[in-house]
Amino acid sequence: DAMELSEQLKQTLDALKRQFPHGLSVLMPALHAVQAEHGHIPPELEEPLGAYLGIPAEIVHEVSTFYFMFNNRPVGRHHIYICGNLSCWLRGAETLRDHLAARLGIQPGETTPDGRFTLSVVECLGMCDHAPVMLLDGEFHPDLTVERIDHILGGLT
Repeated sequence: DAMELSEQLKQTLDALKRQFPHGLSVLMPALHAVQAEHGHIPPELEEPLGAYLGIPAEIVHEVSTFYFMFNNRPVGRHHIYICGNLSCWLRGAETLRDHLAARLGIQPGETTPDGRFTLSVVECLGMCDHAPVMLLDGEFHPDLTVERIDHILGGLT
């Protein structure tokens, strides 16, 4: 049973095609629109999305799996990205990752059974001068400590 693009998504894509009429420029905003509707980018929508945009499904797949901000499977209500690059690692990101995993009861790449949290380790969040860094629900949290993580998580619903 193949997935199809919803009528609402098609309207959004039509508006994006008018806004980004040249080549592949529409693909990133289109992927964001798919993810906004589904909570992730279902792999079975790569083919219909590509067909609707006039972009080969292979390119849709390559872009949707290359960037960490696109999720190819369902994720928790709160998505935590912890940087694993050298600057963050040198300043204790590994300890913070282990603390998050223990506190949430999951390993990186997993989602809590209640669907509240997904924990991901990413290559770089681009804030090396404020290492270690966490990205949570689109907000950066620089200069992290275990105490700051506990305070931040304690304020979430």
